Amino acid sequence: MELSDANLQTLTEYLKKTLDPDPAIRRPAEKFLESVEGNQNYPLLLLTLLEKSQDNVIKVCASVTFKNYIKRNWRIVEDEPNKICEADRVAIKANIVHLMLSSPEQIQKQLSDAISIIGREDFPQKWPDLLTEMVNRFQSGDFHVINGVLRTAHSLFKRYRHEFKSNELWTEIKLVLDAFALPLTNLFKATIELCSTHANDASALRILFSSLILISKLFYSLNFQDLPEFFEDNMETWMNNFHTLLTLDNKLLQTDLVSNAIQFLASVCERPHYKNLFEDQNTLTSICEKVIVPNMEFRAADEEAFEDNSEEYIRRDLEGSDIDTRRRAACDLVRGLCKFFEGPVTGIFSGYVNSMLQEYAKNPSVNWKHKDAAIYLVTSLASKAQTQKHGITQANELVNLTEFFVNHILPDLKSANVNEFPVLKADGIKYIMIFRNQVPKEHLLVSIPLLINHLQAESIVVHTYAAHALERLFTMRGPNNATLFTAAEIAPFVEILLTNLFKALTLPGSSENEYIMKAIMRSFSLLQEAIIPYIPTLISQLTQKLLAVSKNPSKPHFNHYMFEAICLSIRITCKANPAAVVNFEEALFLVFTEILQNDVQEFIPYVFQVMSLLLETHKNDIPSSYMALFPHLLQPVLWERTGNIPALVRLLQAFLERGSNTIASAAADKIPGLLGVFQKLIASKANDHQGFYLLNSIIEHMPPESVDQYRKQIFILLFQRLQNSKTTKFIKSFLVFINLYCIKYGALALQEIFDGIQPKMFGMVLEKIIIPEIQKVSGNVEKKICAVGITKLLTECPPMMDTEYTKLWTPLLQSLIGLFELPEDDTIPDEEHFIDIEDTPGYQTAFSQLAFAGKKEHDPVGQMVNNPKIHLAQSLHKLSTACPGRVPSMVSTSLNAEALQYLQGYLQAASVTLL
Repeated sequence: MELSDANLQTLTEYLKKTLDPDPAIRRPAEKFLESVEGNQNYPLLLLTLLEKSQDNVIKVCASVTFKNYIKRNWRIVEDEPNKICEADRVAIKANIVHLMLSSPEQIQKQLSDAISIIGREDFPQKWPDLLTEMVNRFQSGDFHVINGVLRTAHSLFKRYRHEFKSNELWTEIKLVLDAFALPLTNLFKATIELCSTHANDASALRILFSSLILISKLFYSLNFQDLPEFFEDNMETWMNNFHTLLTLDNKLLQTDLVSNAIQFLASVCERPHYKNLFEDQNTLTSICEKVIVPNMEFRAADEEAFEDNSEEYIRRDLEGSDIDTRRRAACDLVRGLCKFFEGPVTGIFSGYVNSMLQEYAKNPSVNWKHKDAAIYLVTSLASKAQTQKHGITQANELVNLTEFFVNHILPDLKSANVNEFPVLKADGIKYIMIFRNQVPKEHLLVSIPLLINHLQAESIVVHTYAAHALERLFTMRGPNNATLFTAAEIAPFVEILLTNLFKALTLPGSSENEYIMKAIMRSFSLLQEAIIPYIPTLISQLTQKLLAVSKNPSKPHFNHYMFEAICLSIRITCKANPAAVVNFEEALFLVFTEILQNDVQEFIPYVFQVMSLLLETHKNDIPSSYMALFPHLLQPVLWERTGNIPALVRLLQAFLERGSNTIASAAADKIPGLLGVFQKLIASKANDHQGFYLLNSIIEHMPPESVDQYRKQIFILLFQRLQNSKTTKFIKSFLVFINLYCIKYGALALQEIFDGIQPKMFGMVLEKIIIPEIQKVSGNVEKKICAVGITKLLTECPPMMDTEYTKLWTPLLQSLIGLFELPEDDTIPDEEHFIDIEDTPGYQTAFSQLAFAGKKEHDPVGQMVNNPKIHLAQSLHKLSTACPGRVPSMVSTSLNAEALQYLQGYLQAASVTLL
């Protein structure tokens, strides 16, 4: 693509169409852009457009498109083509920082994110001058430019907060600190001074405070990995400046600045080497009274977000992304101080909590914010260790959580009016979520009907929290790792629970509420057959919802839980009545057809998984409605999208398991297409295991005569891959495959096909692959397949007993006993870096496995062999009867003592001997 005016105009037109709400206009435009993004100069056209276009909407759209393009394509994946040519990569890195810093803030943020993505892959090795370029911009004196640099640095360095410690990481941080620590500290001092100079200029302060926020975020990121020597010299300066800021009348200060300053104190007070800065009782009291208590208040901005921007409020509050709020920062500071000063801090705040609750009791309708602050304080004081999955896992023993729950939380939830005091209702429900492991089960059981009742609350926050709390309670584990609440205990509430959950989806603002859908999924999972009487209504509602959201999928978590709920409906119903599968097909296939015809990419992997589940429920042959789809599943375009591959393989496996004879007779011309898919998958290091899943199903289920003509070519392809790029993952899959082949077609057939490709190849495979590598095989079924296959090679392959291959007989037996008795060899060579499927970048939606569509583990030798050790003993006994004297001689002279002892144990257990 040339950097021409004509191409810029064309790109402008298509970008405009991507903003059109009509899918008929939007989707073709998106597909066009997807089709041309591999061309050279495409990203440079986008950058030119966002720099030179006169239309601000197009500039912003181009910046977002560019960022998403970088996100999809910048990473270079092994074995896959480089999606951005080197000339474009060099040009992007040469221009993007300058372009970002000279752009308006809205575009600056997009380009800053793009720099962060590029930096994650290329910094510091492939982009060594990035730091110098950014630090030099601090000298500009232009805070628009300075803030752009700070914002970019923040997006680049914030990953240091959550990466695992390693020498490589510390080396990179040290490199950054050497270049950045002093300029950042000097900038901080200068900005603080400018705040004093411009104390009466609100617009100047707004810009300066935004710089201070970013500086404190950077300090937090760069100091997170506990490399204190770089900042210790300046810690007094940082502490004094932040303390001064926080004891001002902070109503004058930006919320973000205050929250970041408090967050800074929270991170410092947790470090043992800064403990002395907080030991003085006056310092502790001052921080508690002047910093924490005032910032626990439910502010006007919080109230506005609670009522008018509920989705964002929930996201920040429940998912912990409210790091920039004063309340979250104050809560973190309480927890941080309690690490070393739990007693004194609990004592200081106990008085505050009591006085707040007394104020509330005087006039609840006016003073409800006092109780809200009290609940927050108690929560912060009591929470010593917390996880998203389990709530509080370690609590402050100085706080009586059950007493507070009974006296101050339950009364609010028992109120008949679910719409009264919504903030306190939300607080109470959140308290249940957080302290569910500390509150006795009987109190939690009392709260369940109250939570169900609050699913009807008008407040989005309240009914969302109620749904989330129910979902969390239903996942709690009791003794023996069983769910804490049984289906029988929840059974009295089934009808009202399901009714209120689905009604909640009709409340304004919650039509695609992921917490409600997750609660629906979890309720199905807990209640199991108790939901069967309601399934016709439930599946109808789920199908209608699926049809509605498929028009424009925008909530990935909601969509995922919806498909999980559909899978649970199918599983639970068809377990009790397999014939009911027809009813689900009638309900779902029309919607599925529409999704496939409209190419709704986000839903296609889900549709294939649900279809697999439905097809696997059929016990005999494949219905004609499925067979009509079969040829379409082999189309190359479907396999181009990484996210489709696991679901498509699973669906093809279901076709092979249920209808191999039908495919062999009615669709024999499609077998080359099936093997073409295998060939494509086997060539990729990321997807080769999926190729083996498909190949194993073909070998196991297809009639032998239908694949006879292709067998040799299959092995040649596998050997070519072994020769060109052998990996541990490939070898493990290859070992399982050849042993399955041996079980299916016989040991002699395996030896003949190897030696038919190249003389003596069978011996090479035994010596170079099977014997030395078998210990790497993992998984019970995989190990069993290998054990049965090797047993066949030892006992049912005549060339193993009377040719040059005989010398490999004992080493092969030794390796089999090792597979039974020795630990798995999980070592991976240093040069191997496996690409996780979910981490492979690309335009496509990443594959999302549906837990409740899960494929049952299949044991292809289950009916033939129960115990592979006994099977080995019996097979050796049978071999020894055919050639008396030879087997005991080979075993006693060549097998090592430990292996021989194990073998004698197998023979005794099988009640057989070697003759």
